[in-house]
Amino acid sequence: MTMYYNDHNPPHFHAEYSGRKCLVDVESGAVLSGALPARQLKLVLAWNELHRDELMQNWELAKEQKPLNQIKPL
Repeated sequence: MTMYYNDHNPPHFHAEYSGRKCLVDVESGAVLSGALPARQLKLVLAWNELHRDELMQNWELAKEQKPLNQIKPL
């Protein structure tokens, strides 16, 4: 998963698997664009739910051009 500095709202992250990409809204868990295979998407959405608060903290850090905190994988 990746977050970019100066990225657009809403708070989201980029997920990639085997050349396929999607953007996931942190707050709702909705896929904003793109697609992943069903199994991988299920894991990404579960990870988002578990780490929503940490992801929102990282979004705020990114807006402030500060280093992001590492978040544990599933």
